[in-house]
Amino acid sequence: MSRIGKLPVKIPQDVEVSVTGRQIEVKGSKGLLAREFPVEIVVEVKENEVHVSPKEDRKDNKNVKALWGLYRVLINNMVTGVSQGYKRELEIVGVGYKAELKGKDLAVSVGFASPKPYKAPDGITFTLDNPNKITIQGIDKQKVGQVAADIRRIRPSEPYKGKGIRYLGEQIRRKVGKAAGK
Repeated sequence: MSRIGKLPVKIPQDVEVSVTGRQIEVKGSKGLLAREFPVEIVVEVKENEVHVSPKEDRKDNKNVKALWGLYRVLINNMVTGVSQGYKRELEIVGVGYKAELKGKDLAVSVGFASPKPYKAPDGITFTLDNPNKITIQGIDKQKVGQVAADIRRIRPSEPYKGKGIRYLGEQIRRKVGKAAGK
């Protein structure tokens, strides 16, 4: 039995959840998210809670137990996303390194000959607190995390001087240079 899967997902008052066939839709103040779930999983809405369970004939299958917990967490993330939203923050460290907003899109100058553009996917917004801090916001947790990882991949922090793009609060293990070895 899945410890995570058997917990119900509580639905806040401003969120509506509807299940149609193998499709679940979650609608809230921030937007609408929809996801299809596998045949082995049963999703029911009862009294402001979403209950996820495996089908009776497949309860002992190890793969179904994994899907049970996974889809419970995915539905919980959808409910949180449409009610509160998600955000990731990146910081840019280095002399002359900065980010700029060009409409909805982002242009990152991190030591290359020209700024690297990054087009904002649907449902994602960028805000800059200062030229060295990027905030990525959206209702889909997976998409927000993927966009943050893609931007970080443009110039990851290097271990000698710590220059590059990193998550806010991320600790970079610094290495000692060649001169310190003698």
